[in-house]
This record gives sequence, structure tokens and C-alpha cells, in this order.
Amino acid sequence: MSAYVFAIPMRHRFRGITVREGVLMHGKHGWGEFSPFPEYGIEGGTRWLAACREAIDEGWPPPVRDRVPVNVTVPAVDPARAQEIVRNSGGCRTAKVKVAEAAQSVDEDVDRVAAVRDALGPGGAVRIDANGAWDVEQAVRMIRLLDRSGLQYVEQPCRTPAEMAAVRRRVDVPLAADETVRLAADPTAVAGLREAADVVVLKVQPLGGVRRSLRVAESAGLPAVVSSALETSVGLAAGLALAAALPELPYACGLGTVPLLGDDPVAESLVPVDGEIPVVRPPLDAVRLLRCRSSDPERTKWWLRRIALTHREMVRAAERELLEDPA
Repeated sequence: MSAYVFAIPMRHRFRGITVREGVLMHGKHGWGEFSPFPEYGIEGGTRWLAACREAIDEGWPPPVRDRVPVNVTVPAVDPARAQEIVRNSGGCRTAKVKVAEAAQSVDEDVDRVAAVRDALGPGGAVRIDANGAWDVEQAVRMIRLLDRSGLQYVEQPCRTPAEMAAVRRRVDVPLAADETVRLAADPTAVAGLREAADVVVLKVQPLGGVRRSLRVAESAGLPAVVSSALETSVGLAAGLALAAALPELPYACGLGTVPLLGDDPVAESLVPVDGEIPVVRPPLDAVRLLRCRSSDPERTKWWLRRIALTHREMVRAAERELLEDPA
């Protein structure tokens, strides 16, 4: 099996990350990506590795559509840069705007969202993502304030389903659950999800693959939005495969994130054209792959060791499951 450790600078700081790292692996069905964020430990990384192994060992379910509408993702940047990102988004008519960034003010969030609304015009859709940063009172106050720009929905305003349910009873804007689902011990059985959210956000790597994500969508019983985990086009192809396999796709998906990266290891990056991305699996480009490979031997060793430890944990978990349920 071929494996390449990559380290790609971000165009803008995003989720506290300035360099996106991970591993690209090859198997009989093509290339897959393993790129868990730093906060995911070895045990938490098992789903990410399962998603990669699905991509390279099994492939994905057949699609029911060949193109996926996507949103542009706007980091916590100043208003002028936010408008530039929207206007250079490849025709996206939906934007997801990051808010509640540490050390930023309420006014900065208001100005950024207003700038995005101005760039999209009245016919575009604006959604915001707080990554669970607010308590109930903050969430209610901020949603009402930011909804002056007209919000399609608010992604993960608070950390817990109970908090989100309390917010949902007090605001008119729909809420979407992301961390509530993907960080759950069992994403197919999140208590109180339907009281907490109107939309479920699905991310292939954190949920363990396309097939597992489809099971999560079915169990949630809510409209689904497929979003990326800030992958290269190799990992993003799995998100497109999920979006393409869903029976219904009522919203634009959060898969237009490759432009946030400073480079990409494939021949033709999966970027929006007229607000959509084709459902394809792009081949790697040797020159671009070489550019993206990590030049730090210690980080390369660290990532390869992480794969080995994560695989060992997957085996142990499977053995524990067999012991608990031998049938």
C-alpha cells in the first residue's frame, strides 16, 4: 500500500489551523485520505481511518446524481476579504460564514455576515456556523442579531442537544447539528436530536465512511447537508460520493472547501463551477503530490505511527465487539 504524508498551508487560518496535514493512501479502489484534526485522539481517529479504508478497499455506493450544489465557506476574515471570497467562489449562491471566533467581537461577526449578504444579493442563502461556542442566551441574542441579514440556518450554535433545543424554542431560524452528531459515541442514536435540530450535517471521515454516514442520515430522519472536514480533493471525493448517494439533497452542501487550501495533490481540483461540483474521483498529479508532501521527516514519522496505532485500536475494538456479542 502506498502512503504519502501531506502538509498544505491554508490560505486563511481556519479552526485554528494554518497547515492542513494528513495521509493519502492507495488501494484497489483508488486513493483515500486519513486526516483527523489534532483534537481527535487515537480512539477518535478510528472512524477517520475506517472512512479511508472504505475508499481504498471497498469503493462507494452508486450515485443517484452526477453533480452536487455546494456553498462557499467564509472563514473569520474581515468584510472586504469575505466579499472577495464569495465573488470568487465559482458561482456559489449559498455561503456558510464562520462566527464566534475566539478573540473576535460581535461587531466583527455582524459586519462579516452583512458583507456576505451584500456579495450574494437578496437571492442568495446565508448560513452561519458557531461551532458550539455560545450558551443558550448568547445564541438567542446572536441569532436574532445576525438574522437581520437573513439566515437560512444556524449550524451548531451550542454544544449540547438540550441547549440547542432550548434555543430552537425561542428563535425562528432553523438549526443544524454537526458536532452534536459526529462527536457522539453513537451518531445513529443521539438523544433529543429531532428536538434540537432541523438539519443534520454529515461529514464522511468523522462518521466513519459513506455507508455509515448514510445510516446516520436515515436514523436522524432530518434533511441532510454533507460537509467536508477540510480535506484535499482526495478526501472531498468521499463527501461528494455521500451527497450523490443520498435519496434527497434539499440544501447546498459544504463541499466547496478546497479553495481554502494553498495546494491540492490532484490533476483537477474539486472546485465549484456555477455553484456545483461534479461527482468524480480525480487522479493524483505527480508534480502536485510532490509539492504537497511533508518536508518534515519527524512529522512524516508521526503520521505513519498514528496510522499504525489507529489501526491497532480498530482491531482491538473489533475484538471487544466480538467478545461482547459472539453471535
